[in-house]
Amino acid sequence: MAVTAASSPGVLDLIDRTTIISLFSTLAILFAALALSKIVLAPNTASRMRFLFVWHAFDFLIHFILEGSFVYHCLFSSTDVRHVSGDYWPNPVGYLGRAAASKKIVNGAQAGGANPLAQLWMVYSKADRRWAGVDLGVLSIEIITVLFAGLMAVWVCVDIARKKERVYVSMIVLATAEIYGGYMTFMPEWLSGSANLDTSNFMYKWIFLAFFNGLWVVIPIYAIYVGSMEILDAFKVRTKVRAKLLEKERVQEKEYREKPEVKKRSSRSS
Repeated sequence: MAVTAASSPGVLDLIDRTTIISLFSTLAILFAALALSKIVLAPNTASRMRFLFVWHAFDFLIHFILEGSFVYHCLFSSTDVRHVSGDYWPNPVGYLGRAAASKKIVNGAQAGGANPLAQLWMVYSKADRRWAGVDLGVLSIEIITVLFAGLMAVWVCVDIARKKERVYVSMIVLATAEIYGGYMTFMPEWLSGSANLDTSNFMYKWIFLAFFNGLWVVIPIYAIYVGSMEILDAFKVRTKVRAKLLEKERVQEKEYREKPEVKKRSSRSS
């Protein structure tokens, strides 16, 4: 039976063992990012750059571990629909070149069995049903998120640790990509009346959907702000340096013209 909408239970009914493990796994990744910042950052690192390092470390761990597992299950985990208990998300027609098996086989977290990361995504799929199986739009975004955004986040962390000025440019590029990815993930749902989202339950709507996804909007905007201010300051410094150099050239030219020998030559030529 394909996925259908169902009435949402209360918040307390949703807090089972798998949900608790899923939430604590996210906290564990955050603590790992904090620990990494303690190891690699210099003690005199500015607080905002330390925060952005922790964020980007958290970002690449989320992309590689959690979202990487989602991509893996979409590509490599499959099972017969008869082995799926309850509702399932059907495969797109012709997915991975298996046109004949599209209605008999399902991929994604729903086919991951007892795998802990598959179970984590099944918990999240209660808020957004697309994550139970293969939604081509979501999967396409997640593939480039893991490969591009994950590696970019590592690069940003390395540049922050090494105090490279180029980090402000790479932060802006990554943050823009993150915001665009979130837009492309949820705009189809908003345009279709949130057909696959459960917005009737507080936990699903405000914690799973709004809070966790909102992080990848608010903090990237802050990263863009920090990067833009640093780049703007660099342009201001360059403008001041150029103005000083021009003024110095004017003074030198004036001093040169006022030399007696120069004045004599100019008067003879006239």
